[in-house]
Amino acid sequence: MSELAPSTWLDRQSAVPAPVSLTRQFALTGSAIMIVAMIAAGLFTAQIVSKATIENTASSTALLIDSFLESLVQDLTREELLSANETTELNRLLGADHFRERFPHLEIWKEGGLIVYSTTSSLIGRRFTPPPGLVTALGGDISAQYADLQALEHRVSGRDQKYLEIYVPLREERTGRVVAVAEIHESTAPLEARLWWVRLNSWLAVVGATLLIMLGLFGIVYRGNKLILLQRRQLHERLVEIEHTSRHNHILKERAQRASGRVAELTENYLRRIGADLHDGPAQLIGLAALTVEHVRRAQTPVKREEELQLLNSVLSEALRDIRTTSKGLMLPEIEDLPLPEIIQRVAFNHERRTGSKVTVHCSAISHPLTHGIKICVYRFVQEGLNNAFRHAGGSGQTVTCSLEDSVLNLVVQDDGGMGVGSLTATDTGLGLAGMRERVESLGGVFQLSHLTSGGTRVEMRVIAGKESQDG
Repeated sequence: MSELAPSTWLDRQSAVPAPVSLTRQFALTGSAIMIVAMIAAGLFTAQIVSKATIENTASSTALLIDSFLESLVQDLTREELLSANETTELNRLLGADHFRERFPHLEIWKEGGLIVYSTTSSLIGRRFTPPPGLVTALGGDISAQYADLQALEHRVSGRDQKYLEIYVPLREERTGRVVAVAEIHESTAPLEARLWWVRLNSWLAVVGATLLIMLGLFGIVYRGNKLILLQRRQLHERLVEIEHTSRHNHILKERAQRASGRVAELTENYLRRIGADLHDGPAQLIGLAALTVEHVRRAQTPVKREEELQLLNSVLSEALRDIRTTSKGLMLPEIEDLPLPEIIQRVAFNHERRTGSKVTVHCSAISHPLTHGIKICVYRFVQEGLNNAFRHAGGSGQTVTCSLEDSVLNLVVQDDGGMGVGSLTATDTGLGLAGMRERVESLGGVFQLSHLTSGGTRVEMRVIAGKESQDG
């Protein structure tokens, strides 16, 4: 049953549903992972880019404001509030249309939450809880953030429009100490437009990079999947081939075992027949010769003794002839060192000499080494095939053809049919078609018998050259 294991395994594998290909698995799983990673990277990148844009805007605005406010706030190191002249000058500077369009509101804070100047006059001189941006700016750093409209100073001034708060530290010229903080309210419309383009570009960059990575990985997985499928298909084909070879070998093994058993049985019958021939022929004659010897002893006259000696000589000669005839059919010529074409030529020559018929041989030179068992099989096969052709077809059109293709020896003996002679010479001691078949199959070969449309018969054997005989 071990030979049938590959078939069972293949059948079980065929019943299992085919797994989803690696390409499809990667397309599903990889796409989901890459989309999540793309969204996370896009949000992170957009946040960083937006923050950088806001900081750049705050820095440029701080430079602009610091350029004309710093000289006006130097007196705040000594005074609590700005003077009337400084306030008028600020109102003039900040009242320009192009300036108010971009910066609609501006406050100047001092430490403690005191507003010393504001474009909204009702806030001047009042104290409020310092916003986080003011605390940061008092520490010397520029701060930018969206306005908290719920802060008290915004509710007092009645501001309800979203804008960007930029806190710019104003320093004393001689010491560099922060003496006040300018809070600029910048309109968000231009900033939002820049942020939208910046975020769009960042998302496009992230999406493009993700697609490139996805396509690159997909190409690698696709090629790997094709290679795996190709190897899987080749492996399956190899397993099918192994399965067929295993079944074929199992059949050949069983056939060789049966052939070996039948060869042993036929050989036993052959030996019995030879024993019977020796017993009924030479043994009887030798027994008769033994009696004749006694008659020779008892002969009374020289004439009688001479007659008995002649009879003894005749009986012994006949026994010797029978023994030689029997042994001649049992013995093979020395063929072990002969090439195959010469072996076939020798069989054909002996057959022509015995029967007086003509044998045509077509056998090219064969350099492949052949075992002694195959050579004996070829000798007996051709010998028996030609004997049958002479017996049943009178030796008409006797042809022997041999060839070697891909280490397979192919040997054919055929005739054109006709009226046979019914029997061969006394040297015919073959075992017939059954013996030919069993001898070939015992070597793991194939024996075929076919009748031609012309009335002739064709016997063919195929065996792997160099393959040793299988004895089961």
